[in-house]
Amino acid sequence: MQGDEPTDPEPLEPQPAPSPAEAPEPPERPPLRARIRRLLYGRPRDLNDRSLLHRLSLVAFLAWVGLGADGLSSSSYGPMEAFRTLGEHTYLALGLAALTAITVGVISAGYARIIEEFPHGGGGYIVATRLLGRHAGLVSGSALLVDYVLTITMSIAAAGDALFSFLPPALHGWKLPAEALTILALTALNIRGVRESVTVLTPIFLLFLATHALLLAVGVFSKVSEIPQLAVDVGNDFSRGVGSLGLF
Repeated sequence: MQGDEPTDPEPLEPQPAPSPAEAPEPPERPPLRARIRRLLYGRPRDLNDRSLLHRLSLVAFLAWVGLGADGLSSSSYGPMEAFRTLGEHTYLALGLAALTAITVGVISAGYARIIEEFPHGGGGYIVATRLLGRHAGLVSGSALLVDYVLTITMSIAAAGDALFSFLPPALHGWKLPAEALTILALTALNIRGVRESVTVLTPIFLLFLATHALLLAVGVFSKVSEIPQLAVDVGNDFSRGVGSLGLF
């Protein structure tokens, strides 16, 4: 019996190319408005996710920065404006400094007490609502919103005056646009979330502390030899000022 001769395989017929209707469509690009919202707000978050709070919470150091930056922002303009109101009575600056230190101490003690009573977190609205009632909480929350807006605007205005004082007068016309852009940048940071805003502001906060500590040290040590005479002059001026009031 003679074996079968191998037969050549049948040629494969070319497969038809998929029609444009059957080809996978590329992912649709979101509209410009959606991309801008994503840039400002960040990725959407699931509010039902129980781990969301832990991801948004700050470590102790960053929480200290976020809490302290609000209080220290007033030192950018507060001492200068308070000293201006003294006019010719500059000897009252020591009393002003003492009263400022007492105020800071009272506020710090209040913060410490709130942390002890509300270890899991609690702003002015929550504290006032739980301790004083709903209406007091609403008043506290409204006051915080007004204070927040005023703090940002005053701090940025003072920072603009300080920074542009180093620049030539020809550039002072750019101060208002620069301040407006800074406010918009801070608004965008706060919309993204407290973690993002504190992370960006931490280097600025640390630089602020370092430069102020340096300025205070230089100011004190450069006048060490004059401190006794300054103490005598302040005492005499204070006595004359009190005497002019007719109290003694």
